[in-house]
Amino acid sequence: MDYSQFLMMPQELGLLLVFLLVFLFDTFMPKKAQSSLSIFTCVIFAVFTIANLFMFSTGTAFAGMFEQTSATYAIKFILNAGMLIVLIQATQWANSEYVSVRRGEFYELLLATLFGMYLMVSARHFLLFVIGLETASLPLAALVAFDKKHYESHEAAAKYMFTAVFSSAIFMLGLSFVYALGGSLYFNDIACNIIGGHSALLVVALAFVIAGVGFKLSLVPFHLWTADVYQGAPTVVTSYLSVISKGAAAFSFLVILAQVFGSAYSIAWEWMLYAVIVITITLGNLFAIRQRDLKRFLAFSSISQAGYIMLGVIAANEIGLASLMFYVLVYVFSNLSAFGVIAAIENKTGKVNMDDYNGLFKTNPWLSFAMMLAMFSLAGIPPFAGFFSKFFIFVGACHTGSVAIYVLVLIALINTIISLYYYLLVVKAMFIKQDDCVIPAFKVAASEKVAMIITTLGIILIGLASCIYTYLSTCASDSSAMFMFIH
Repeated sequence: MDYSQFLMMPQELGLLLVFLLVFLFDTFMPKKAQSSLSIFTCVIFAVFTIANLFMFSTGTAFAGMFEQTSATYAIKFILNAGMLIVLIQATQWANSEYVSVRRGEFYELLLATLFGMYLMVSARHFLLFVIGLETASLPLAALVAFDKKHYESHEAAAKYMFTAVFSSAIFMLGLSFVYALGGSLYFNDIACNIIGGHSALLVVALAFVIAGVGFKLSLVPFHLWTADVYQGAPTVVTSYLSVISKGAAAFSFLVILAQVFGSAYSIAWEWMLYAVIVITITLGNLFAIRQRDLKRFLAFSSISQAGYIMLGVIAANEIGLASLMFYVLVYVFSNLSAFGVIAAIENKTGKVNMDDYNGLFKTNPWLSFAMMLAMFSLAGIPPFAGFFSKFFIFVGACHTGSVAIYVLVLIALINTIISLYYYLLVVKAMFIKQDDCVIPAFKVAASEKVAMIITTLGIILIGLASCIYTYLSTCASDSSAMFMFIH
């Protein structure tokens, strides 16, 4: 075996080193030093994230099973940025009396899931993809159940585990059909072997693959686990689940559909995704309006946002890929900003209901301001980053030029108006509604402040820094080979 191939995996090796250092610190450091584990993890992961700027490499390894491109490098960096914010947000919660005993396990499980997502993103062979998928999914079940003192956490973990196993089984069944059609598990080999052979079995295989990945992305009708899991899991875990795992799954989904099933684009999966996108965006919005628990509220919001992300997939071109990565980047900062505020208030008061936020501006103006910007960005209100992400995703979709895609974008635009309504409900509660039992003023932890500053600046500046989208467009252009089979 040529061990030099591992040099094509600098990000993966770097992440394993971070995992090892956290494990050694947690295992061998004296108890008096254990309290600094959170800071240690944040610092070394920040160093790792910055070092990623200089770890750029492209090529394939392990007989083509693993591929590193400009696009995979960019999406991994976006995942790292989101992970760093989650780690900072988690510091206060992880240092609490109840959680501190298992603090090391929490960080190690988080890093393990991220490693699995790395493999998903770079996989060009379904065996490696499945390994990455399960490596990312199984530790998440443990993280969802991390809050042992709450029954809802156990229930959420059970639901997540059952749906994860079920979706994996569906996905593997689809892969068996794909192997029967293509005679290989390599992405390119399958694509070459199924050209011109668009049988009913291919459509069935596609449906199973879309269903399997749809569970991970919370696409309707594969979303039934999402609200309960988001509500029952610790808020820090919910924020991670809503952005990091969704970003990795969306990118991998695009790679699979374009690179493996590109020749069946107009015949099969284009129209499948049309229906899924319309239903996902619409139902996500309609159910979000009815929610009073903010974690369930953001759960249905994330379902709707997944539909918007799929517009980048349906574009199936370089512009769509760039738009998808930019949307994920903006979504990371916007959603983590909202969850950061919710986590800060929950850690101090235990309150997560929207009605509890009535009059919040009077007692906690900075928290209200951060939450307002997050809601504005998620709603796509200019000049915040969320507006530009939706604009680019719509442009990428419309670039295909078909009448059907124009209708699809129009439906998405109408749904954007609906989403504006329920996002502003949160703003209305904080700034306009009055309540005799207002959440009292409290001091936000330093780590939570840092995370809020980072996410708030991201919401304001990312959309204005045109160089970011330009860079992502360049990365997408360098990865244009994945669209070569699309007719």
